[in-house]
This record gives sequence, C-alpha cells and structure tokens, in this order.
Amino acid sequence: MTIQRMDNVGIVFDDLEAAIAFFGELGMELEGKAEVEGPVAEQTVGLVGAHCAIAMMRTPDGHGRLELAKYLTPAAIVGPHNPPHNTVGMHRVMFTVDDIADTVARLRTHGAELVGEIAQYENSYRLCYIRGPEGIIIGLAEQLS
Repeated sequence: MTIQRMDNVGIVFDDLEAAIAFFGELGMELEGKAEVEGPVAEQTVGLVGAHCAIAMMRTPDGHGRLELAKYLTPAAIVGPHNPPHNTVGMHRVMFTVDDIADTVARLRTHGAELVGEIAQYENSYRLCYIRGPEGIIIGLAEQLS
C-alpha cells in the first residue's frame, strides 16, 4: 500500500498569532482556525487533556498546508533554544519563492534571521535557511533557470 498524498506538516508554537503573521508574510493563506480537544485528540497525540488551538495555512497553489498549533493543555514543552540544523530529529520546511532577498527582508520584520547566508547552487538556485518564530527553521529556494 502507498500513501495517497501528504496532507500537512504540523508545527507547535507558543505564540500562534505571531506564527500566523510570519507564514502570512511568506505568502501562505489562512484556511481556518479551530480548537481541538476531547477523546479523539487525546488518543491521536497521546496526551491526556490535550486541548489545542490550531490554524491551517495553505500555500497559494493549494497543494501544501501547515497546521500551526498552540497547546492550551497540557502546556507546550520548550526545547533547546536554536539547536543547530544537524541536531537529530531536527526538521525544516522548504518553500520556493520568487525573490529570496525580498522574502528574507520581509520576514526579518517578523524576527526572522538567516541561519547561514544566501548561497547559490550552480546557475539553478539561490538557497538559504532562516530561523522563524520560536527558533523554527524554514528553507527558501529561488529558482534561477
């Protein structure tokens, strides 16, 4: 059996509104907000008393989605501050953008910082990793040819 599609990537935040603003600035669209709790939520995530506020963000092409979540109960656990990208279990989401320099500049107004620098791979792509809200890492790629 094979998967049918990738539905979404979930990321936990403490400041949900800041995360919505950050991904909105990137160009994602807010699809909806909700709160989830109860037996199904508890069984799915394996946490007694799970109660989350969630926001579903969609890419402009409609094919990619991020589920941004803030745990109301139990409280979120804060991990190490800004772990390096080679940390086991570390993850990132990569987005293709029209203009990487402009995107980085706009996201800086939301606290984003470059992890390294904007690099160019041959004549194909300009790439970078940035830290966004609460230290998450996202990748940006600008196709050149």
